[in-house]
Amino acid sequence: MDNSVKKQSLLPIFITVFIDLLGIGIVIPVLAHLFIDADGILPPAYAFGQRMFLLGLLTSSYPLAQFFGAPILGALSDRHGRKKILIFSLFGTFIGYLLFAYAILTKNLALLFISRIVDGFTGGNISTAMSAIADISEGREKAKNFGLVGMAFGLGFILGPFIGGKLADPKIVPWFTHSTPFFFAALICFVNIVLVIWMFKETLKVKSDTKISAFTGFKNIYKAFKLSNLRTMFIVVFLFTFGFNFFTQFFQVFLIEKFQFSQSQIGDFFAYIGIWIAVTQGVITRIVAKKASPQKVLTVSLLGLSLSLPLLLIPNEVVYLYLLATFIPFFNGLSMPNTTAVISNLAGKESQGEILGISQSIQSFAMAIPPIISGFIVAIDRSLPILIAGFTIFLSWLLFVTLFRSENRHLFHEV
Repeated sequence: MDNSVKKQSLLPIFITVFIDLLGIGIVIPVLAHLFIDADGILPPAYAFGQRMFLLGLLTSSYPLAQFFGAPILGALSDRHGRKKILIFSLFGTFIGYLLFAYAILTKNLALLFISRIVDGFTGGNISTAMSAIADISEGREKAKNFGLVGMAFGLGFILGPFIGGKLADPKIVPWFTHSTPFFFAALICFVNIVLVIWMFKETLKVKSDTKISAFTGFKNIYKAFKLSNLRTMFIVVFLFTFGFNFFTQFFQVFLIEKFQFSQSQIGDFFAYIGIWIAVTQGVITRIVAKKASPQKVLTVSLLGLSLSLPLLLIPNEVVYLYLLATFIPFFNGLSMPNTTAVISNLAGKESQGEILGISQSIQSFAMAIPPIISGFIVAIDRSLPILIAGFTIFLSWLLFVTLFRSENRHLFHEV
């Protein structure tokens, strides 16, 4: 593709990811309060430990369903094209949001789980968008373009949590409830579907006939360990994702328990995080990509992230919490697009969707475990999920700079 066509293709992908992450960001301030508040989804008789366990199961249900769905959608996108699969996955997200809102209104816990499973299974929109980026990118362009998608991710997280926190706050508008952000998320998801149909141009040029089954996720885990050139990197991604999700999926509980954050304040905090994600992935990552290869960036960013997370336990005042929290999106914003770029560069052009689907399977599996464990340990000590997060990401860095580096020394000699 020439540069003008690439730019035309990047714009709708950017908009798609932005609107999609706007919807995801909207729900962030709501979930913890939905299970902690007396007027939430659970009866007042439920103990704190029971509430955290159910919150962990619900949080886990989305990535677990994604574990089965994402690789199937990735393979289907290699076979039928990115656009059709993107529309299908967004429609599933749309239905999921509507069901979730209705479940909150009716206090139907079972329907709450069903809605997250539906959304998770069809939630291959990000991995499909990443495959589209890989279709139109070469070499170091991938880190820059994945960073551009990361900027959309960050912008969605700036506005999403902020809007979600306000839409769930009855102090702002009396009829706002826990369900209001999910109805709004469904609306913007519908807008996203319309924009993809109207603007998105198919990026897949070479189609492949990848086999598909309900057990593709498990096969992908097995296949990941069989691919000698990608095996170590997949383990690095697993540990990185596993650790970081101990932080992201239960940090709202930490904010509520230690600082008594309201839904609106949680939204403000994650909006602040989103600003730095956008700056890092949209600006800093693109500058760094001109100076250093993805693998060299990861030797610094993974270590920095692992050391930064435990620092969040130190402050007793909110202003210092905000100051230390700046390091998290900076190092994570460098790590995410560069891990994807390394994996994409090690894969063949004809199997970008399949390999990124395998990567998504690994990430989904890694995301499904922490909330279940956190649901138990956060009731013991609110600091434990963050400590485990830092330690696990440190292990991912250690593996990357030792085993992966020894297996791929030629990559680390790139300028």
